Amino acid sequence: MHAMQYSFTLPADYSTDVIRDRVARTGHLLDDWPGLGLKAYLIRERGKDGSPVNQYAPFYLWHTVEGMNSFLWEGAFQRPTDDFGRPAVRQWTGLAYEEGGAAGSPARLAVLRRQPVPEGVPLAEAAADAVRETGRLAGLDGALLAAAVVDTGRWELVHFSLHAGEAPGGTEGEVFRVLHLSGPGRGLLTRGRQW
Repeated sequence: MHAMQYSFTLPADYSTDVIRDRVARTGHLLDDWPGLGLKAYLIRERGKDGSPVNQYAPFYLWHTVEGMNSFLWEGAFQRPTDDFGRPAVRQWTGLAYEEGGAAGSPARLAVLRRQPVPEGVPLAEAAADAVRETGRLAGLDGALLAAAVVDTGRWELVHFSLHAGEAPGGTEGEVFRVLHLSGPGRGLLTRGRQW
């Protein structure tokens, strides 16, 4: 499993309805993309859910690298780049993935928590903690899924979770609203730890 995210931080007076309309028109285009586990079309609005900015920041879980590379290099990624500029695309390697008890429900909210992999902690221990945290997040009331991914270039750990309603207690991080969820290969994402 591989994760990917890019974001477009928008002006404070930017109407997020433009993004909502865009996703309503084009979100379905990835509903059958080969190699894609899921894409969550995420938005944050300044002053809501603790967000200091307006931001469009889709998050992807890929079950094949070929699918991810096809998306980036064969034209689909060109559309948002043409409209908003070319963003930095962050990529992480999967550590863990779990489905939650609300897996069949519509996704309403996502929580993304970034943290450094702790210094002085054996890497095997840090990875095992990430796997346990993924299970805990997936077990929360209303959770659709949870994943843990890592960028070993920055030694950054990211926990990502999707929820059917408001974020339950026990979640920390940036809160996003989900405008659409494409999940053509969600069932192909390997559950549990990724090694």
